[in-house]
Amino acid sequence: MALNTSAEAPLPVGEVSRLIGGWIDRLGAVWVEGQITQLSRRPGAGVVFLTLRDPSYDISVSVTCYRQVFDAVADVVSEGARVVVHAKPEWYAPRGQLSLRAAEIKPVGIGELLARLEQLKRTLGAEGLFALDRKKPLPFLPQLIGLVCGRASAAERDVLENARRRWPAVRFEVRNVAVQGVHAVPQVVQAVRELDAMPGVDVIVVARGGGSVEDLLPFSDEQLVRAVADCRTPVVSAIGHEPDSPLLDLVADLRASTPTDAAKKVVPDVGEELDRVQGLRDRALRTVRGLLDREERGLAHALGRPVMEHPGRMVDERGAEVDALVARGRRVLGHLLDRADSELSHTRARVVALSPKATLERGYAVLQRRDGAVVRAPGEVDEGEELRARVAEGEFGVRVSGTGD
Repeated sequence: MALNTSAEAPLPVGEVSRLIGGWIDRLGAVWVEGQITQLSRRPGAGVVFLTLRDPSYDISVSVTCYRQVFDAVADVVSEGARVVVHAKPEWYAPRGQLSLRAAEIKPVGIGELLARLEQLKRTLGAEGLFALDRKKPLPFLPQLIGLVCGRASAAERDVLENARRRWPAVRFEVRNVAVQGVHAVPQVVQAVRELDAMPGVDVIVVARGGGSVEDLLPFSDEQLVRAVADCRTPVVSAIGHEPDSPLLDLVADLRASTPTDAAKKVVPDVGEELDRVQGLRDRALRTVRGLLDREERGLAHALGRPVMEHPGRMVDERGAEVDALVARGRRVLGHLLDRADSELSHTRARVVALSPKATLERGYAVLQRRDGAVVRAPGEVDEGEELRARVAEGEFGVRVSGTGD
């Protein structure tokens, strides 16, 4: 409950410490899980001192227990082990220090750890952190690579040597961190975030040279998985391990089986690229040469045609054809005119032969009445009627003297 205090009526330190102790006493016993970072077993001492740490949040608390409590698990528990402790919080008033008095200690087994990891895997997977559409492509040729690894480790040496052997000009920004133990998670998370914030870093490689399930636990920590998922820079997981896959492999943009494999996947081989460039140049050269040869052959074929060797020949040939056609046209037209003239002459002759004038010239005459009507029969005229007689050389008048049947 709140206390009524002021600058004029403060509480003594002892009273405050006593009140805190009272509040803590009312908390009761609790089950606590953590990792043992310090273990002190003094010969002959009846109390064992250890420090229990939460690797995900970098928080520690002191734990004490009677020797017989620790002896029950001494064969399977050592520094670095994960345990579950049933303890009661205690407040040491003279020093103002909080600690836990353990009444029971249980080691966390591998099976239980794997079951928890599987549950965490399902939870994070349901959030979409492992989805393929979240994966970012790696740059073809990174100029600056961020490397998170243990100090002077084989993983660091493998990545640096293999990458520089493949592409000597590549540069690295290295962050040496703890890759196992209680300090691993916060240091790796901090290193990843620092490299992701650097504008020049093109890709981040998190490398470790393998280890047991317990050694790889930091790379399955939820805090680390979420930090990698939030990165804008592509992240490569290069945790050299055998059958077990840490969750970092699932959230990373690319998984490499070993640090050496990571160097091969992140950096192209300069020799292979030079061979590929040379192959492309040779292919382009063959293509251009083939195109030029084909065009030269086509040009030579075109120049070898008669029309190109003697350009005037085509005009001469066409002129000769025109002259022949004109002559032919004239001949045909002459034949047509001659035939028409002949036909006209024959027709004229027939017309002349059949004309009334020709008949008159043979001694015939045409009699016409005054109205111009031609007399064709004797009954058509009357006696004494005057008629006109037309002969070949002219005409004259006649009178009908009599009619007969």
